[in-house]
Amino acid sequence: MSTIAPLTVELADRAYPIHFSDSLNALKHDVAALRAAGRSIRVFSDAKVLAAQPDVLAQAGFEDTEILSLPSGEKTKSVEFFSQALSFLAGQSANRDCALFAFGGGVIGDLSGYVAASYLRGIDFYQIPTTLLSMVDSSVGGKTGINLPEGKNLVGAFWQPKAVYIETRLLETLPSREFAAGMAEVIKYGMLYDLDFFKELEQVNTLTASSPELAAIVRRCCAIKAEIVADDEKETAASGGRALLNLGHTFAHAIENVAGYGQYLHGEAVGIGLNLATQLSIELGQIDASDITRAKNLIERCGLPTVLKTPLPISGLMAAMQRDKKNRGGKLRFVSMQALGQAVTTDGVDAALVEALWKTVGAA
Repeated sequence: MSTIAPLTVELADRAYPIHFSDSLNALKHDVAALRAAGRSIRVFSDAKVLAAQPDVLAQAGFEDTEILSLPSGEKTKSVEFFSQALSFLAGQSANRDCALFAFGGGVIGDLSGYVAASYLRGIDFYQIPTTLLSMVDSSVGGKTGINLPEGKNLVGAFWQPKAVYIETRLLETLPSREFAAGMAEVIKYGMLYDLDFFKELEQVNTLTASSPELAAIVRRCCAIKAEIVADDEKETAASGGRALLNLGHTFAHAIENVAGYGQYLHGEAVGIGLNLATQLSIELGQIDASDITRAKNLIERCGLPTVLKTPLPISGLMAAMQRDKKNRGGKLRFVSMQALGQAVTTDGVDAALVEALWKTVGAA
């Protein structure tokens, strides 16, 4: 297997590495260095990941008493488990020198990051992503948070990790449905930023955890995200900027909220959202109608849905969209595409158009 060079996320006040090849050795080295410096260490892990990968943490130098095992699934990104995680740290008298590691997918990473941002007003944290989705997206960039019943990611903080350790071998125990969900975020990067990358994905027959090209694809996604985040770390740009990473997500978050967290994997909702974002771009006269076929074909070939499993109420979906964080002045704000590979933020989209789009994917 070819060596994949590390990547550096450059921020205004600091930088941090994303390790690819030999990442678990880099993790072991960093854990030993933290211990040598007298730092305490804790880990939040997905229970299913711990069961599927029982030796990874031990080999990296973590001890069982340092690990909090949490349930799998979106419902763990909640006030209840946020409180439980904070109490775990407080109950063990963890202080400000504590380094917190997240071992799991996007749910564990988002929760851990928000706990790290909040506990004692901020402790260091590190990401060890174990799903394709978290490797290419949520582990990089410092967006952390939890869900409320009213909507997804409504509570959180920007809190960058100190390092990210990406080991694609960990994906070999990932269920195929979860792998497919991660592909939604991979496709998203091509659609919003890099047409050549989109074309490369069109040429790949079937991507799996053991595909030789997977590690380079993951690094490409991380590089795109790192570049966008470096220019707009806290999503304050008046237009474009980090918000572009939400292509398809305004629709996706509404689906997750209305269906009930857990009915759709995040990437499955994003697959439908990317289809809707493409349709929106066509309706706004931004891209050619033929692009809908290209986008749908790639999304579906990667094992993702482009329509709802069962009808969801349009009224509920529209209400959920009104709570989206990108909205400005009470008006719906979407990420659309001026061309495949070139996303823009679009303000003031007519609600009747959005309702019509929902009907095309089976909402009622």
